[in-house]
Amino acid sequence: MRQEPSDEELVHRFRSTRDHACFSALFDRHKRKVYLSCRGFFHESYAAEDATQETFLRAFRSLDGFVTGDFTGWLMRIARNVCIDQWRRQRHEVELDEDVAATPAEKSPEHSAEFRLAAQKVLEEMGRLPAEQRRCLELKIDGYSYEESASLTGLTVGAVKSHLQNGRRMLWLRLGKAGAALK
Repeated sequence: MRQEPSDEELVHRFRSTRDHACFSALFDRHKRKVYLSCRGFFHESYAAEDATQETFLRAFRSLDGFVTGDFTGWLMRIARNVCIDQWRRQRHEVELDEDVAATPAEKSPEHSAEFRLAAQKVLEEMGRLPAEQRRCLELKIDGYSYEESASLTGLTVGAVKSHLQNGRRMLWLRLGKAGAALK
């Protein structure tokens, strides 16, 4: 009985021969796991399918940069980054749509200028937070539970709670200092 080549062997063969059958074997071996991971991130199957395709496209393009080790872990990090990128793009599209849908009263000059200034300051300060704190805050703002946030980030529920608490505290302190500086 012939044993199937390992992921590392397939990667090495692909690098040396550019035989697409090697990458195809990697795709067949890992597509379900990547899709299920992406599906856990997105509620819509089409979004998970798009993320899965993008994951393998990025992996194909950067396979020469893969250093020997855990190919599955490397691939899953790509999938996580793809999901985050797509989530951010969707979030910006929703924000733009909501702005267009605002009522005339909500678009008054005072409300609009004050609100936009405050929102801009919050986003700037969130951007200065450590990545995990910022990510957990963004997920909480979007209505995700601790468990959902843990699943989406790969962190434990305890770590999500800790990052949220520390992120909120830092944001509060930074916004308080910024507010005092504006007065």
